[in-house]
Amino acid sequence: MTIIRTHDRNGTSSSAVYSDCETYRYALTRVWESDGRRVLFIMLNPSKATEMQNDPTVERCERRARALGFGAFRVVNIFGLRETDPKKLRAHPAPTGPENDAQVLEACDWADVIIAGWGAHGEHLGRGADMAAVLRESGRTILCLGRTKAGHPRHPLYIAYRQSPVRWAP
Repeated sequence: MTIIRTHDRNGTSSSAVYSDCETYRYALTRVWESDGRRVLFIMLNPSKATEMQNDPTVERCERRARALGFGAFRVVNIFGLRETDPKKLRAHPAPTGPENDAQVLEACDWADVIIAGWGAHGEHLGRGADMAAVLRESGRTILCLGRTKAGHPRHPLYIAYRQSPVRWAP
């Protein structure tokens, strides 16, 4: 079961999908042009961004989406657990969350462009490989903002805006 919360501010509509216990955030969406193109970022795990407030990563995604000419973006993650500490993420008995994969697939259908960006920590529990398989099966073109040494799609937080998305073959 999920909870959807919405918020509107300064011409931007926002929504967030949480687990009913609010331990997991499955999706976060911002729309400023309802008829504009939509970009999806698939990252590692949510921190504390909400339908009302960005965190640094979500802020970077929004700025990148606007700079690339999109009218909306959505963030989903390979782990749904809302946690800022990687050690706690790794120690959690169920960091993915029961609705996470369904939300990722729904988000892929929603998006015009998909950018993967979970970084090297995607090796935990094999989630990066699992997600790559899901994305291959979707038949969609997947982009990234570069690759780690091990080939994982780089996380967008520290990637310069001048870096254009490139094809990633999961």
